[in-house]
Amino acid sequence: MTDSKKHDDNPMDVILPATRPSLGRRIVNYFLAGLVLAGPIAITLYLSWTVIGWIDGFVMPFLPRELNPETYLPFDVPGVGLIVALAAITLIGFLAANFVGRRLLTFGERIVSRLPVISSIYHALKQIFDTLITQRGTSFKSVALIEYPRPGVWAVVLVASEARGEVGHKIPGDEVMGVFMPTTPNPTTGFLMFLPRKDIIFLDMTVEDGAKLIISAGLVTPVYHPDVEKLAAEAIAKRNAEASTGLDERDREVLSEKVE
Repeated sequence: MTDSKKHDDNPMDVILPATRPSLGRRIVNYFLAGLVLAGPIAITLYLSWTVIGWIDGFVMPFLPRELNPETYLPFDVPGVGLIVALAAITLIGFLAANFVGRRLLTFGERIVSRLPVISSIYHALKQIFDTLITQRGTSFKSVALIEYPRPGVWAVVLVASEARGEVGHKIPGDEVMGVFMPTTPNPTTGFLMFLPRKDIIFLDMTVEDGAKLIISAGLVTPVYHPDVEKLAAEAIAKRNAEASTGLDERDREVLSEKVE
């Protein structure tokens, strides 16, 4: 028997045709694909509908009967309370922007400041809204890694700013940073910590990408290309070198013209 015949008879050398997945497996794949597409949409619509219903249930009892469309229609009209709430908030902002509104707002804050417990809650909430909405306060600047709860274990934190006031004055060392370590999957709770800048590893991802990473428990990871920064630095250095070379050539031309 020749070697070619032996090679043909070897079952390991036979290329089997690719088998198609079974009907049940294809149905499962279609279902998972549909779930990936429809799941976020369904959850978003459900949460939106829930919020609209909650606002309607809170605002509609204060709406006069004459202005309630449900009085004239045989069915419920969702979203009326939301529209009324948005209009009322806009009207409050318009009134607070003029001189009389500012005086009334200042007078109301003075009254609230004299209340023992309510004043603390009001000022804390006001500072939070200033930070999140009007951005007049200090917001998170970047995302970083710190070793927590022991060396060798890394946690994602949001960097606020350098430690100021009494905290920054009494902590020994230079460049002490304040960081917030959110909990997963609820980022509204967490731990506020102050530690030296040298113990912080800053990341290139945005704060939004860091929040997605934390909320998803690490399942949603932003795309990272480590060579992009190197290529960008090389391109900038090359452009600067070309610009300086061109400038030197122009200087030599001007100098030669002056000599002539």
